[in-house]
Amino acid sequence: MHSGLDLNLLVALDALLEEESVSGAARRMHLSEPAMSRTLGRIRRALGDPVLVRAGRSMVPTPHALAIRAEVRAVVERAQGLFTASGAVDLRTLTRTFTVLAHDVFAATHGAALFHRAAAEAPGVRLRFLSENHLDAPALREGIADLELGVIDSTSPEIRVEHLHQDRMLAVVRPGHPLLADGPITPERFAAARHLSISRRGRLHGPIDTALADLGLRRTVTGSVASFPAGLFVLLTSDLVGLVTARSRAIADVLGLIAFEIPLALPELPFGMAWHPRHDADPAHAWLRDRVRTLLADPGPGPGPEPGPWR
Repeated sequence: MHSGLDLNLLVALDALLEEESVSGAARRMHLSEPAMSRTLGRIRRALGDPVLVRAGRSMVPTPHALAIRAEVRAVVERAQGLFTASGAVDLRTLTRTFTVLAHDVFAATHGAALFHRAAAEAPGVRLRFLSENHLDAPALREGIADLELGVIDSTSPEIRVEHLHQDRMLAVVRPGHPLLADGPITPERFAAARHLSISRRGRLHGPIDTALADLGLRRTVTGSVASFPAGLFVLLTSDLVGLVTARSRAIADVLGLIAFEIPLALPELPFGMAWHPRHDADPAHAWLRDRVRTLLADPGPGPGPEPGPWR
């Protein structure tokens, strides 16, 4: 960038990279589309890069734009912080899009409550949920996501991680499933059923298989799907045994499925949230973290009635 560059172009560039649309960025910045198109032209000349290129009916960032997106976002956030009193933010006038990386089951279970809270407190805030990808990209560091929710397995020392609660897995079947009708659900009967794995990476083996192996047992895994909600719909019309977390069993209940305790000693799931430290002093981001923290403060459902002796 040359020394005479208008630093307002950084704000426009940030909007364009987030919206990936001239019209979307224009609405966000309260400009006309022709004005935003002229601004994009100035940015292209300053960077010596097209920034956004046409791909069918949409626009996509160039490799250079993707490479600088996180830094552009960080610079804009730091600049905005200079003009914001420490710890203060006017939620009623805040215009911001937060990207939350989380498993589909979180959006299905808690999304409505979070959208409602944002609409009531910060009507200019938009929440964009991204599903966990089968690839482990550094989404927080690269600015792809503002907040990650779930079982955080990042070992990067630069990522802030806050533990929120412990969760556990439950088994789920359709009403009238044979496993419910023929006596207590023992590890042996549980292993003998046909199972559906839930894995964003397509894995067919997990902690359940490890626990069964410790008892000299082995189950048959018919296949896998990438998300819990998809798995629940598969269970509705099959004799497969699926999974759901205890805190999200409400979505299984809504579908009329039966959730029960798994007759195995399984490790608990440490649910938490993670963010990049560049957001530490950002009052708007702190508001989002606080709302997620409050939303998940409810201890959730306790252990349900056991389907029978485990052994």
